[in-house]
Amino acid sequence: MYIFSLTGRPLVAACFIMIFSLDLFGAQQPVRFSGVILDMLTHQPVINATVKVLNQTITSDKKGQFAFQGTDNKPFEILISHESYHSTTQEIDHKTYAQQKIVILLKPKIYRTDPILVTAKHTHNKLEHIAEKSNVLEGKDLEKKLSSNLASTLKNETGIAMRSMGPAPARPVLRGLGSDRVLISEDGQTTVDLSTTSPDHAVTIDPFSSERIEVIRGPKILLQTSTTIGGVINVVRHDIPQSLKDAITGNFGLYGESANSGYLGSAQAEIPLKPFAIKGMVSRRKTDDLQTPKTKLQNSQSENFSAIAGASWIGDLGFVGSSLKHFSLDYGIPGGFVGAHPNGVFIEMKKDQMDIKSRLYSDGGLFSSIETHLSFSDYYHKEIESNGSVGAEFKILNYQGFVHFNHLKSGIFNQGTLGLSFHVRNFDIGGNVFTSPSLSKNASLYVFESIVLNRLTLEFGGRLNYDVITPDKEKPDANIGFVRERDFFTTAFSASLLYELTKNWSIGGNLSQSSRVPSIEELYSEGPHLAAYSYEVGNPDLNSEFGLGAELFNYVESENFNLLATFFWYDLNTFIVPRNTGEFNYRLLLPIYQTVGEPAQLFGGEFNFNLSISKKLGFTTSASYTQGEFSNRNHALPLIPPLKGTFGLNGHIDDFDWDIEWVWAASQNRTDEFEESTEGYAILNASVLYSFMTGSQVHNLSFTVENLFNTEYRNHLSRVKSIMPEAGTNVRLTYKIYY
Repeated sequence: MYIFSLTGRPLVAACFIMIFSLDLFGAQQPVRFSGVILDMLTHQPVINATVKVLNQTITSDKKGQFAFQGTDNKPFEILISHESYHSTTQEIDHKTYAQQKIVILLKPKIYRTDPILVTAKHTHNKLEHIAEKSNVLEGKDLEKKLSSNLASTLKNETGIAMRSMGPAPARPVLRGLGSDRVLISEDGQTTVDLSTTSPDHAVTIDPFSSERIEVIRGPKILLQTSTTIGGVINVVRHDIPQSLKDAITGNFGLYGESANSGYLGSAQAEIPLKPFAIKGMVSRRKTDDLQTPKTKLQNSQSENFSAIAGASWIGDLGFVGSSLKHFSLDYGIPGGFVGAHPNGVFIEMKKDQMDIKSRLYSDGGLFSSIETHLSFSDYYHKEIESNGSVGAEFKILNYQGFVHFNHLKSGIFNQGTLGLSFHVRNFDIGGNVFTSPSLSKNASLYVFESIVLNRLTLEFGGRLNYDVITPDKEKPDANIGFVRERDFFTTAFSASLLYELTKNWSIGGNLSQSSRVPSIEELYSEGPHLAAYSYEVGNPDLNSEFGLGAELFNYVESENFNLLATFFWYDLNTFIVPRNTGEFNYRLLLPIYQTVGEPAQLFGGEFNFNLSISKKLGFTTSASYTQGEFSNRNHALPLIPPLKGTFGLNGHIDDFDWDIEWVWAASQNRTDEFEESTEGYAILNASVLYSFMTGSQVHNLSFTVENLFNTEYRNHLSRVKSIMPEAGTNVRLTYKIYY
């Protein structure tokens, strides 16, 4: 047995190769070599690592194994690479090291640990590769951009904006599309909260403990929703363990920021008890009122506690596991609008959730694996007015699940999924809100497939949905119209095509048909919603949204840079949106928002460019623009973000990674009736991350300054922009230790 230390390049990780020699045939004979690639720290298999040797390119399998044909008379070089590990090379001399098993221990990129990826998982084709390259936040970017909520963590990514009503209820917006056109999920299961229905409702996710975040567009979106014009933001935690580790692993983190005097503490651990794995997480966050360049934004404080416990049985056939989650968030909604209480409204929210998940593999047959996920959630929140009375109460009992039949390469098909899902939502309302309690039920059938033919890659998917929404009582004479049961049968389709003109240059496009069923609130809302500063009126006669979409993209990639330019166009015969009517409920002094469904168009583009100037210095720039308007009249859609972009420099010196980012936005004067315009702005952010190891522990210490010059600016998608600007200078410190 021989053990090597692979060194020699500044960024090449130290790793080892062990070769067991057994020379049975003498010289000049072909030799079969086989090996396994393992993570140096965890000794877990490294899946889909690329092995290049003797003009052969091999990929390690799900056990980290690979094999190739070599020779016994000439030395040759083996190159191993993987996105999450340092690449390494080694010359293999058969006379010295013989044949048989090669064990390679790859060292993780410790400066990129615990990544957040705005992408899909392992790339199976060029379309997935482009999606990954166009929007990726790896470890150093996570720990420098990680913020108090999901939206503010992603707000400067290409094509993403942030809807807000104070810091706590912020939510991501993609290409000007919000509400449930942007689905937020955890480990592939839709997150249960009310953030899609109103700007004062928060997302029930704290991103600090996330492993990665995926922004999914294109045909794969149909595995979760029929709204192809939007997107899916999937937060990956793996609360239910899916693989066995050789030792206890986890992390501990601390976080603090100055703009709101906020702090967080978090701990996570995963314990292997073969064949079982147990995982636990607990975190607590607290913030005070947000400091702006003018003054504090009163009643914008928050306090959050979350805990997760999960366990799995893991064997050769796959895994079966379950988890329990608790999430609570108490936060303030600022006052200052006509009809709002001077001191705002306070919201108390909690959610308890149980999940059961499995993935079982098959060595033969039509499907390579079958995956199931069942979830039950109990969600409750109440809105407390300044005098202590409860203005509104919302309770949801939610049941959902899916079964996916997955296959790998089969004939011309590269990979695919056939799925079935259900979703039952029991929605109850109290307080001064008069929306009818209702039950919604959904059943869906969908398929996704990809085909790779030389330079041509095709992905396509389709989805059938049947929805029934039943109010607690029929009301033929309700003020908003005939409140009654509604049922909807909808379809959706999406297809993406890519052609590689050269090895480094690809062009492609997407065609899609989108649908969306109106929500309970859009159909039946009736009454004041003080936290949102509005009197909300639904429309029980709404039809489902139906629209067509098209995208074109151009992607160029070389060793030193990558560029992606995308243009999109969406046409909807019905676009459901609450609009300010300009009228008031004078008894409550609240503006009346009426839900309408009107034809609309959206179009725009995105640009993303990354350049490696040298091994230690890089340049990035991005821009995104969306224009939306009602097709039947000359009015802009409400709350469309302005032209926005970034310029940045980044680099590393020894154990330090640094970034300087200039974020700019143009003015937004294309507004709907009764909507306020905003001026353009430019702010400067800077960050540095120091990473080091003690034994097998990895330490990441990140220092970030946002809005370095305390610039006063307004976010166009903020409901409080008329009374207060965004946060002033914010100093953020994050520390994480991985063990």
